[in-house]
Amino acid sequence: MTDRGVDLSALPKEVRDQLAELDLELSEGDITQKGYEKKRAKLLASYIPHLPNVELSLPDVQRSPGHSADPSPSPEAPGPSTSSASRHHRAHRSGGARDDRYRSDIHTEAVQAALAKHKEEKMAPPMPTKRRSAFVQSPIDTCTPPDTSSASEDEGSLRRKAALSAAIAQSLQSPDYWINRSVQSSSTSSSASSTLSHGEPKTHPLPQPPPAASLLADVLAHTRIENSVPPDVTSSTPQERGSRVDLPPAVKGMSRGQSRSSMLDTADGVPVSSRVSTKIQQLLNTLKRPKRPPLSEFFLDDSEEIVEVPRPDPNTPKPEGRQIVPVKGEPLGVVSNWPPALQAALARWGATQAKSPALTALDITGKPLYTLTYGKLWSRSLKLAYTLLNKLGTKSEPVLQPGDRVALVYPNSDPGMFWVAFYGCLLAEVIPVPIEVPLSRQDAGSQQIGFLLGSCSVSLALTSEVCLKGLPKTPNGEIIQFKGWPRMKWVVTDTKYLTKPSKDWQPHIPTANTDTAYIEYKASKEGTVMGVAVSKISMLTHCQALTQACNYCEGETLVNVLDCKKDMGLWHGVLTSVMNRIHTITVPYAVMKACPMSWVQRVHIHKARVALVKCRDLHWAMMAHKDQKDTNLSSIRMLIVADGANPWSVSSCDAFLNVFQSFGLKPEVICPCATSPEALTVAIRRPGARGAPLPARAILSMGGLSHGVIRVNTEDKNSALTVQDVGHIMPGALMCIVKPDGPPQLCKTDEIGEIVINSRAGGTMYYGLPGVTKNTFEVIPVNQAGAPIGEIPFTRTGLLGFVGPGSLVFVVGKIEGLLMVSRRRHNADDLVATALAVEPVKTVYRGRIAVFSVTVFYDERIVIVAEQRPDASEEDSFQWMSRVLQAIDSIHQVGLYCLALVPANTLPKTPLGGIHICETKQNFLEGNLHPCNILMCPHTCVTNLPKPRQKQPVDVGPASMLVGNLVAGKRIAQATGRELAMVEDQDLIRKHQFLSEALQWRAQTDPDHVLYVLLNAKGVAVCTATCAQLHKRAEKITATLMERGGLNTGDNVVLLYPPGIDLIAAFYGCLYAGVIPVTVRPPHPQNLAATLPTVRMIIDVSKAACILTTQPLMRILRSREAAASVNVKTWPTIIDTDDLPRKRPPNIYKPPTAEMLAYLDFSVSTTGMLTGVKMSHAAVSSLCRSIKLQCELYSSRQIAICLDPYCGLGFVLWCLSSVYSGHQSILIPPLELESSLPVWLSTLSQYKIRDTFCSYSVMELCTKGLGSQTEMLKARGLNLSCVRSCVVIAEERPRLALTQSFSKLFKDLGLSPRAVSTAFGSRVNLAICLQGTAGPDPSTVYVDMKSLRHDRVRLVERGAPQSLPLTESGTILPGVRVIIVNPETRGPLGDSHLGEIWVSSPHSASGYYTIYGEESLQADHFNTRLSFGEPHTLWARTGYLGFIKRTELLDASGDRHDALFVVGSLDETLELRGLRYHPIDIETSVSRAHRSIAESAVFTWTNLLVVVAELSGSEQEALDLVPLVTNVVLEEHHLIVGVVVIVDPGVIPINSRGEKQRMHLRDSFLADQLDPIYVAYNM
Repeated sequence: MTDRGVDLSALPKEVRDQLAELDLELSEGDITQKGYEKKRAKLLASYIPHLPNVELSLPDVQRSPGHSADPSPSPEAPGPSTSSASRHHRAHRSGGARDDRYRSDIHTEAVQAALAKHKEEKMAPPMPTKRRSAFVQSPIDTCTPPDTSSASEDEGSLRRKAALSAAIAQSLQSPDYWINRSVQSSSTSSSASSTLSHGEPKTHPLPQPPPAASLLADVLAHTRIENSVPPDVTSSTPQERGSRVDLPPAVKGMSRGQSRSSMLDTADGVPVSSRVSTKIQQLLNTLKRPKRPPLSEFFLDDSEEIVEVPRPDPNTPKPEGRQIVPVKGEPLGVVSNWPPALQAALARWGATQAKSPALTALDITGKPLYTLTYGKLWSRSLKLAYTLLNKLGTKSEPVLQPGDRVALVYPNSDPGMFWVAFYGCLLAEVIPVPIEVPLSRQDAGSQQIGFLLGSCSVSLALTSEVCLKGLPKTPNGEIIQFKGWPRMKWVVTDTKYLTKPSKDWQPHIPTANTDTAYIEYKASKEGTVMGVAVSKISMLTHCQALTQACNYCEGETLVNVLDCKKDMGLWHGVLTSVMNRIHTITVPYAVMKACPMSWVQRVHIHKARVALVKCRDLHWAMMAHKDQKDTNLSSIRMLIVADGANPWSVSSCDAFLNVFQSFGLKPEVICPCATSPEALTVAIRRPGARGAPLPARAILSMGGLSHGVIRVNTEDKNSALTVQDVGHIMPGALMCIVKPDGPPQLCKTDEIGEIVINSRAGGTMYYGLPGVTKNTFEVIPVNQAGAPIGEIPFTRTGLLGFVGPGSLVFVVGKIEGLLMVSRRRHNADDLVATALAVEPVKTVYRGRIAVFSVTVFYDERIVIVAEQRPDASEEDSFQWMSRVLQAIDSIHQVGLYCLALVPANTLPKTPLGGIHICETKQNFLEGNLHPCNILMCPHTCVTNLPKPRQKQPVDVGPASMLVGNLVAGKRIAQATGRELAMVEDQDLIRKHQFLSEALQWRAQTDPDHVLYVLLNAKGVAVCTATCAQLHKRAEKITATLMERGGLNTGDNVVLLYPPGIDLIAAFYGCLYAGVIPVTVRPPHPQNLAATLPTVRMIIDVSKAACILTTQPLMRILRSREAAASVNVKTWPTIIDTDDLPRKRPPNIYKPPTAEMLAYLDFSVSTTGMLTGVKMSHAAVSSLCRSIKLQCELYSSRQIAICLDPYCGLGFVLWCLSSVYSGHQSILIPPLELESSLPVWLSTLSQYKIRDTFCSYSVMELCTKGLGSQTEMLKARGLNLSCVRSCVVIAEERPRLALTQSFSKLFKDLGLSPRAVSTAFGSRVNLAICLQGTAGPDPSTVYVDMKSLRHDRVRLVERGAPQSLPLTESGTILPGVRVIIVNPETRGPLGDSHLGEIWVSSPHSASGYYTIYGEESLQADHFNTRLSFGEPHTLWARTGYLGFIKRTELLDASGDRHDALFVVGSLDETLELRGLRYHPIDIETSVSRAHRSIAESAVFTWTNLLVVVAELSGSEQEALDLVPLVTNVVLEEHHLIVGVVVIVDPGVIPINSRGEKQRMHLRDSFLADQLDPIYVAYNM
């Protein structure tokens, strides 16, 4: 900025004056921006220290042509304006932006000063990344017609706009003004934003980001990492369990040489490889600054207490005054000619002053439309009363009885019809309930209005013909049933439909009594609309009190700009005016929008004595007054400001006075007042005497206010609130101030509390709601000791305030705008004012801002939602958001939780066009807000998280732990399967020592027994294999291998086959040939680039000497497409086994010992590690034997398998088990389900299968795809009652929700709920648990998640908060022993601990197959010993965490059954805040957060939790997910999410077993390869 290096306060006075003059010219539009800058530069030129490259201009004024002038001049405020001028605090003619209206200069300066402080700290938050296609701004015609965007009635914002616009001359000259102005130049733009914009041309220079970051950003903008990682294999930093296989460099998709250059090291030495990680780095930098209060000491593991309770701060201001004494209003005088009832006044004027004007209504242009005289008003009201009582229904059954409630539905623009209807109802003694005209069936508030009509049991609505025509209708012309409304009968009250009363009919006008006269609606903070009943005596007394307070005289003229259906507009403009025969001129809202000066013109033309307005009307008049020369306001004796109780009204009043004093307006006539729906008028300022000093203002400290005490602001003028008084309380009333929460205890004199009133002129109850009524209308204040101070009941007004000197009433806010955060009170209006003082002109549409709080993690969190202007740029919006955060933090000392911008005109509106806060909050919590920009700041405002757990140094040795456990009576967590007893015939065991011999034996003894049947998608057997056929096919392959392979015994051979019998034959062919088979999943022909590198990698890692495959696959391996992703010239020998000659091998190989290798099992773990394990012949036969025993498999049995046959237990069941046990396996390749979903289930039904094995992916396909078709399948005769066990083969925690929904869905098809169970295996031992036939049913337990994070297992009841259901992973297989071990100390644990599952069994794998033979890993994972206890047993470490619980059930041998529960993989766990989290638990919560989250995955990056969510809905919902995801993770897991990434469905990589590949996802995210819809960086 030009001010850089210039101390403006040091400039000579004449130069300062010239600058001020120049600013004024610019703001008045008398000089262009360019001219302004030129002249200003000239003035300052001689005072600027000559710095290189100082640009003499305002950098934060965008120079792109699109921003120079506002494209949508709104009809409300004519006059040209440029947004550049908005930076200056002078009030000026405003364009559509209506920007300066909000300015309270003092507050704006405070905000700027606060931002300046932040500027020095120079911490830029990272800007979110957004896909360009997302969020098309809502289409808004450039010139929105006034009524659709009736934003302007947004009470709050206008009041504040007005508040903020005063042009206080002295502030222009004060040095502060200039100093604070200079703040704006250094904008808080994101330092990484340069890397974000995908190379669009920048329209304005960005401020210099911090050097390190910008350098990084520049480099990153030009580095695009070419990193095509295959989906199943990702490199990850070796963790404690170590990387199993050092991947060959070629596989990683990036050569070692280039990787260093493109991976940059940030300051912290963290490698970053893309713009994503720069952002994260920025986020970390912004988070490093300590923001939260120091936390108290470490909390106990088992403590129930989660929340960090903030210690009371000793410096908190406390009230010190004495207890307040109730304040009494002046006595209500008795005037001899006051009428006995309001109707009597109307009758009197109608008879004696029939020609006297009662009401003048204006048309849309502001010209008088009609005048209703008192005579007309009386005669029409009589007609209506007569019609209502006598002409609806029949004589014997009238529709209306006196005392019935009737809705009045009239638009604002037709006051005459409303007056007649209101007085007609009073004369008929039915109770009018005025409501807003419903605009549509789904109108934001209409459902709540329905609640009001229901609670008042209204069934009849009066309306005008014009209004009735405009109501939404059904196709056959009836008025639609509005949502939530009771059934209504509509009656049109136009004069032509009314009947003249018969001569003898007279209305009954009793003296005013306590019967209800009318019901006024009021919306509560929660959004419910209640009816406040006002009795006839209250109505009359209120009119009398207003007459006395305002000194109304007969025949005066009053201009009313307010809504005449409720509040001040009704009390003054309809009731009190008739009592005093006043002539009311009503200026409807629509007129004000078209002609903002109309009310001032009416005052001038009619020489009105009283005007009834709100701040916004003062504002509009001020904006438009330039066009008016001949205006005279000297006739006004009282300008009543209806919303004068809002603290932000003071500057509107000052500014208005400033402008119109020259038009005859007297300073003492401005009369702010305070009202409440329950207590009606609470206080009003009486007009002062000419020349008397104006009342003093209170300048309060916001800090004090937040603690509920009154402190005059002395120290920091930035956080001051200036409040004007609202005069004295009403005649005849009594007032106290009580504490807003808890019992109504009287406040001290320096304490802020709720104003309560006792008066005959207040509301009497909430109609039809006795419960709520008691708490509001019948409050008896108590003293410090808790004793009631008297008998008289007071009414709560909902206003917060205090009594100042001279019994003047001051109001500082409303209860409904109160936000209680960490025991401090903040006022929504104050926060809105601060947000608006942060130059909203570029960003906020018409100042529409909503502030509310939501409860997350045991405290209220503040949310701000604003409408964004259609032409606002991403950069502007983000900058505005960051500044609002800083301003609110500085001024109110409170952190914002969420700041959202939504497209213009999309927030739900109240009937008068304000923002419907309650509905907005509802939309926010349900994910229906559809923001276009969002900023979450949980790190700054969530200060009640418990202290991170410190890992306790392990002084206690494992042995002492064990002893401690035993002493405490806890069992050591271990369990054993059945004995592998020598039940079988020794001979058989000997024969089965090698599977190759078993097959030969079966081919001789039972050649025609069918071992395998392969089905296709239609369920037809396409291939079968008897024992003999399989043996012969294996021999053919052996012969070919010996001839063509040139192999040695023990060489590795890769089998590349689709799931089928060829694969099995090839496997046995290898065993016959003495070579080691390695089964590999074939590449996917449609996705070679992703799947072929994995194949290549296994071939390279296993050093395969030869590949056996089919002809089609062989063609693929050699194809051009394959050459694109791997080097096809270096494949080992490829042999296709489709058409082999009939040859027998000379001999069949027999291994010398059973410890020799049988095959290699390769698999990619979820963390992206490729691991191959070695299976010996002994392990294979022992495993097959265990399975045979557990599942009772004999040659007469049939089982169905729908699994991938490439690794783990799936491979064992597909290829090995049948040959060992002789049962028949029906094979269904899972791929066939894609073309025909029911094939697996129909096979089970058709073959009457008792045992079936499947994977989670198959189960999920059936659940999602067939869930809705069970009726149809049943009709086809599908019956699953034969299924005794359906086992899911997996290496993960059982997916309880999925298995349960599968069981429930197919229960109708006869599936037994006990049938479904799960198996568990790992790399070191392929089958640890398998639910067989003999064991008890799997049990389910509920564990406490808080304890689980501390590695403790605490069982809780079902449905307990924070409980997690876990189900047993099936019965432990025969011959298997399992023990739970502490992974750090390697000592055995008690059964109340979570630890690593170690297993000892004859069928454990014998080691990893690695290139470099990492012996340390080998010993550590396969042959490891406990640190004490049983030194001789060798254990294998599974790498999974789990626990063992002894259940009440009995196992086969009659002992109590020990159940093994698997919780999750150790490699996958997240260590956050010193606790252990399992990703699946966080993901389950995230997926529940919103209906459009299809799938989610979490991982950590430099201690930040990153959540990736797949969005199944439309892209405009993407940003709705950000707060919901953050909320749910905070609520349920006590973690703050660092980054939320929203992606398309299918982006989260899932491997063939249906497991999420989180590490791969993480690498893609960091390499910026996800193409996310939105990335939010939570601050």
